[in-house]
Amino acid sequence: MSGFLTLLLAGDVQGQNSPTAKMASESQTAGGQVFATRCASCHGTTANGGEFAPSIVDRVPLRTDDELARLLHDGLPSGMPAFPDIIGQERTSLIGFLRTLQPSHGAAMASASVRLQDGKMLQGIALNRSASDMQLLGNDHKLYLLRKTSSGQYRTVTSQSDWPSYNGQTVGSRYSELKQITNTNASQLQAKWIFTLRNTREVQSTPIVVDGVMYVTSANECYALDAGSGRQIWHYQRSRTPGITGVAAGGANRGAAVAGDKVFMVTDNAHLIALNRFTGALVWETEMVDWHNNYNATGAPLVVGKMVISGIAGGDEGARGFVAAYDQTSGKEAWRFWTVPKRGEPGSETWQGTGIDHPSGATWMTGTYDKDLNTLYWPVGNPGPDLIGDDRAGDNLYTDSIVALDPETGKLKWYFQFTPHDVHDFDAMAPPSLIDALWEGKPRKLMVQANRNGFFYVLDRTNGKFLLGRPYTSKLTWATGLTPEGRPIIAPGHEPTHEGALICPWLNGASNWYSASYNPLTALYYVQTNDKCGIYTRTDMQYQQGRGFMGGSFSSDPADPGRRVLRAFDIHTGKAVWELPQTGSGDTFGGVLSTAGNVVLYGADDDSFSAADARTGKSLWRFQTSQPPHASPMTYLFDNKQYVAVATGSDIIAFGLPN
Repeated sequence: MSGFLTLLLAGDVQGQNSPTAKMASESQTAGGQVFATRCASCHGTTANGGEFAPSIVDRVPLRTDDELARLLHDGLPSGMPAFPDIIGQERTSLIGFLRTLQPSHGAAMASASVRLQDGKMLQGIALNRSASDMQLLGNDHKLYLLRKTSSGQYRTVTSQSDWPSYNGQTVGSRYSELKQITNTNASQLQAKWIFTLRNTREVQSTPIVVDGVMYVTSANECYALDAGSGRQIWHYQRSRTPGITGVAAGGANRGAAVAGDKVFMVTDNAHLIALNRFTGALVWETEMVDWHNNYNATGAPLVVGKMVISGIAGGDEGARGFVAAYDQTSGKEAWRFWTVPKRGEPGSETWQGTGIDHPSGATWMTGTYDKDLNTLYWPVGNPGPDLIGDDRAGDNLYTDSIVALDPETGKLKWYFQFTPHDVHDFDAMAPPSLIDALWEGKPRKLMVQANRNGFFYVLDRTNGKFLLGRPYTSKLTWATGLTPEGRPIIAPGHEPTHEGALICPWLNGASNWYSASYNPLTALYYVQTNDKCGIYTRTDMQYQQGRGFMGGSFSSDPADPGRRVLRAFDIHTGKAVWELPQTGSGDTFGGVLSTAGNVVLYGADDDSFSAADARTGKSLWRFQTSQPPHASPMTYLFDNKQYVAVATGSDIIAFGLPN
């Protein structure tokens, strides 16, 4: 046993003869004994790291007692076993002992005194470091990213252009004004660093960057990274929820949001949490809804004013959808908008039958916000069961819609429903972009979306008026067109059957939740599209807690695998200006980013990350990741150099030009 642990177990403290000190010493000794027999073989006798597990001395202070108790009971997906038998006083003593842990000499998290180029001294805690860089939490509670110079001193670095929210800005266009990377030098792009999220098979989040720090999430985990080196600064993690339903059970989480000194994210069990963005410490936690009623959460929250706004998931399990706003300081709920009315409320007449009792209408993607109009726009998912409409006759409001809300109150301003009475799982989660452009010769505030149902839409976002709609995929059979009001004209004989019906597009849609991008310099809208049909098979079922509620299944057309095509659309006509077909099975989920450098970057169907000319579609560059894309890229300027980052498989990869 180490001297450090022996000292703690001995209870060698001042005033140890007092009754209170004696009780504390006995509890500490008992906790130390539990640690020595249950934890030390992995984490080391001083908890500063061992052969089989990392140091925990820098993690314990960032967790509440309840979180530590839950972690001990459930374990972690990263390999830490569960200890459900450590209960009662034994668990209390162990947690108390963990609170006494300190870094040993030479540990990664240790006091540091650093001299800068200007001669000033920085003092604080070195959260991580290498021979060339350091991430230091100063005694002033500020986070410093440092680089060692040739003289042995350090200089501070940060980002000059951030990516502070899921889509970069609140308008949802995935466009950046950065232009160091251009259509003339994109062929020189190279991987600058790679960070692996070890507990996640398929990262779906978009990294965000604020003040040089990158925040990346997976289910119940958040990492803070040095955006210039990929070096970890801190890692927040809690156990995944046993028995959770929906895609969160597979580890899906699409990102975070930052405001002030907090980073916000949802947990798999539909809680919204705020972490200190410098340390990863939990600041507050709010239960949005009881997850036992088939809810989960996967989307990146959206910061609007003093509130943080989030939706929920669970639509494929029959959970009733909502969007809610919470105070950034306290986590207290400010308002809630339900996407499906209750019986007797306005709109409930569009639900004839028992389907309104488990209606779905989930809100699992991030919304957009127009500051000038002070309007929040949120996409709404499909009704349930997904493939059966027998018990929900009518349009089923507000499913498959965009709802425009007052961000102060949550009151509905207007809505537009893309697919009334949906039986094909055509949710409205394809990201809408808010675009200011000329329309028929006059300035107009537009909303553009390439909907999952295969139609390209242009709306007036001040009032929801339908302006344009046309097919954007070569394979569309479920409808023959749109009415002048934008309502689909349903083709007979194109509903799911017990035997299986061939319908286009397939259930994953002509596009889906991954990002599209509008570039104001080219006036083109870039979308990863799927020319693909599928077999829709109906399976009759009843709603059950803890079970899926899709009402069937689907598969691709065995006679025609389809294809994935990157298309650039003229928003005034809905027609493709250029197309870039890809090689693959047509079922990947890589999104799109465009920049002022005349470049479009996207996750391709052959598992590569690629770049194309924004005006012509000419292929410029590709990097073989060998992992299928399931996320959307972003870009930022760090230490005056432009980076592009994307999640692919279990990795975050940052690319840049040669030094």
